[in-house]
Amino acid sequence: MKLVGRVAELRAARADWGRVGRVPTMGFLHDGHLSLLRAARAVNETVVNSLCVNPTQFAPSDVFASYPRDTPRDLELAAASDVDVVFMPSEYDVYPPGFDTWVEVGALASRWEGEYRHGHFRGVTTVVMKLFQMIQPDAAYFGEKDYQQLVVVKKMVADLNLPLEIVACPTVREPSGLALSSRNAYLSVERRRAASILYRAMLRAQELASSGVSESSVLLAEMQEVLAQEFAADLDYLAIVDRESLEPLDRVVSQARMVGALRFDGVRLIDNLELTLRSA
Repeated sequence: MKLVGRVAELRAARADWGRVGRVPTMGFLHDGHLSLLRAARAVNETVVNSLCVNPTQFAPSDVFASYPRDTPRDLELAAASDVDVVFMPSEYDVYPPGFDTWVEVGALASRWEGEYRHGHFRGVTTVVMKLFQMIQPDAAYFGEKDYQQLVVVKKMVADLNLPLEIVACPTVREPSGLALSSRNAYLSVERRRAASILYRAMLRAQELASSGVSESSVLLAEMQEVLAQEFAADLDYLAIVDRESLEPLDRVVSQARMVGALRFDGVRLIDNLELTLRSA
């Protein structure tokens, strides 16, 4: 495995890599990240894992300095996953002095996470675009856990005619059902079990939809009842949306997506789940 820190070095070697699969992360790797690396390894000649804690995607309410980091462990896990190149760009390469160019996606990024984390998606799409330009992958792998991010990145790639494939990979969960996230490190093992309340609420809605309930108001009310069982869950939003536009739906016709975010013991967690109505 090769560790690369400068764009010039990366570009000098890129011509010899064949088909490149890129897995973007902010480090502090967990099994969810490793599942993306395995997916990339299966079909690409070269796998590039970018490690970049991006300061511009942190909303004012987030604390960039306290984001969990463990670079030596990340490198060990990347090597064990048969990664070919770990790219850790310098701050100068990503945001040089005087940097003032941004990539923004419109309506898709304005709702849900965009409403609660102002400026978050502008930071995400800008750094993703910059790293696409630096690495020039043939495919990039994103987890469905950050579902809105996945949809926003797909929209950016389509709108800007970028010559690469965005591959969506399933959410990986802890035994309790809690979606794997670097932020889970802020919770004890016991509290992680309790923090799976959002996932359990979504499972309840899917159970109802499987029995034929299609009204979003009924499904959302049932999810709220489940969430009320856990006093530590402070909800930001909960919605049933179209899978592509992310617009809220009054009724589920066939398939939709449940999206939600809450603060649990002060830790902000997000989740989503496909919602499928029973076939007639």
